[in-house]
Amino acid sequence: MSKRFLMPSIALATLSAALPMGVMMLPRNDADTQTVALLKEVSAKLADVSDKVKSTAEDALKQAQKSGEVSAETKETADKLLTSQSAMNKVVEALKAQVEGLDSKTQDIAQQFAEGGAGGGQNGPVLSLGQAFAGETDKIKAFVANGHTGTMAVTIQNAITTAAGSGGGLIGRHEETMPIGIQRRRLLIRSLLTQGKTGKDGVYVRKQVLRDNQAAGTAEGGTSPASAYGWDKELTPVKKITHVTNISEETMSDADELQTEIDSEMRYGLDLEEENQLLAGDGLGENHSGLLTEAPSFVAAAGLPNATRIDRLRLGILQIALEDHIASSFVLNPLDWAAIDLLKDTTGRYIFGNAFGQSSPSLWGKDVVETSGMGAGEWLTGDLALAATIYDRQETEVLISSEHGTNFVEGMLTMKAQKRLALAIKRALAMCKGDFVFV
Repeated sequence: MSKRFLMPSIALATLSAALPMGVMMLPRNDADTQTVALLKEVSAKLADVSDKVKSTAEDALKQAQKSGEVSAETKETADKLLTSQSAMNKVVEALKAQVEGLDSKTQDIAQQFAEGGAGGGQNGPVLSLGQAFAGETDKIKAFVANGHTGTMAVTIQNAITTAAGSGGGLIGRHEETMPIGIQRRRLLIRSLLTQGKTGKDGVYVRKQVLRDNQAAGTAEGGTSPASAYGWDKELTPVKKITHVTNISEETMSDADELQTEIDSEMRYGLDLEEENQLLAGDGLGENHSGLLTEAPSFVAAAGLPNATRIDRLRLGILQIALEDHIASSFVLNPLDWAAIDLLKDTTGRYIFGNAFGQSSPSLWGKDVVETSGMGAGEWLTGDLALAATIYDRQETEVLISSEHGTNFVEGMLTMKAQKRLALAIKRALAMCKGDFVFV
């Protein structure tokens, strides 16, 4: 057997020899005499066993150096001694805890009275480890008398638990400081439109309103036919979207992340209202005139199928094509797109949907944009980037002020978020709106 194999046994023997037995054997003046005596006896036997472990380890080392291996008898002796030493160590530690626990008995009794009497509540008083071990003295004596062989089970009847008066007062709770906000809608309509900027309070859009094309073949010397054209200038005003909220100065100072959270919420609130206005604003007052308000209504072409959602959307593309535009996308409510995606043929196979694949939603070669901003049963299609342009006059701005009303004397702050933009519908015929009502 190599030295390397014996290192754990040698190290354990060395540590055992260096064990501060004198410290272990010093009882407190007020400890129970019987327990202290038992501690001395067990500690002495432990020291004896430790010496034997050390001696056996030295013999094993000599055998390994001399013959290259350790005898089976030496191995067996070492195993028994180590097992006995381990068991006696546990007994000594338990006795030490008992001695220390007896010294705190007076304090425990006072604590029991503070908690409602000697009973200590429904589950009795909370005992120290030493006190809980006090009833196991007979087992320890029998274990020692038996030569420290076998095993000894000690049952603790009153363990430290999560109850009040035990370990409960030390148990903390994890606190997640990151706020969990309400889910936000994906805002997609702006990205479908052409975007620009303006430095004025309105945008003039010049729309051609007349094209009388009389171009024709003309004989030499003949009179050329006259064509006519006309344009109108239409003003699209810049309109403001805004809202405010009030916060106390103390709250703003004490919650570091609050300003960021409110700032983010207020910006989202503006963008959400903007999306609603871009899609369905009625044009009244300070509302923008949205895409659904300006788009021509669907009129089914005669003689073509118009019995399903898919039929109708294809006819919407046709209506736009007849106006010499090319549709590039559909805007649908998620319920309607799900109904289309779940369509099956006569064999039960999905027509468009692929439950095992990942792909961008599309139909008839056009992108499908799902948004709950579109009402269920409604749809919009067209070349929306050609149809409308957003002109940003003022990007989103969030301001904080105490100079509002009685804020200064009441210690309040007002946060205001605002943005200004104009929505110019330039080519309404590049769009088509409809529904899924079938007669």
